[in-house]
Amino acid sequence: MAASDRPILKLPLTPFDRTVEVLGLLTLIGFWIFTINYYGLLPEVIPTHFGGGGKPDGFGSKETILGLPIVSTVLYVVLTVFSRFPHKMNYTVTITEANAEVQYRIMTRMIRVLKVFVLLVFFILDYKTVQIALAWPDVLGRWFLLLLFAMIFGPLFYFLIQLSKNS
Repeated sequence: MAASDRPILKLPLTPFDRTVEVLGLLTLIGFWIFTINYYGLLPEVIPTHFGGGGKPDGFGSKETILGLPIVSTVLYVVLTVFSRFPHKMNYTVTITEANAEVQYRIMTRMIRVLKVFVLLVFFILDYKTVQIALAWPDVLGRWFLLLLFAMIFGPLFYFLIQLSKNS
């Protein structure tokens, strides 16, 4: 069934969906508060890129730290809008009247959960930048990159498996 022929359903938010949406919004607000709070304390040159071990290997002006919450805000809005149109998304199975509700619910949950994790990843990058710029103790160490990958790919694989199981 082509995407244009798929059923268009209005899925009500479940308590889980509402909780994830609230977590996403609170994470975004906290992200902005953290960035603005520490912006004035930052030196003029801060880390802008991190290598595999979490060590900075690129530097730039402190204004670049504002890019992280700006990009996060744009992603938050785009993913929020996308989650309202599950019938337009790509699926690994054919969408029918019988499976549309389950497939759409899994897809919208995946987008919501990924939205929160993407915000957290950007927030961690922001924290890491501030931490190094202000010479705070390194709490993430060599686990930094592994944590970031796990936060994105863990939920993604989980929901992709759910989509294929519930065809």
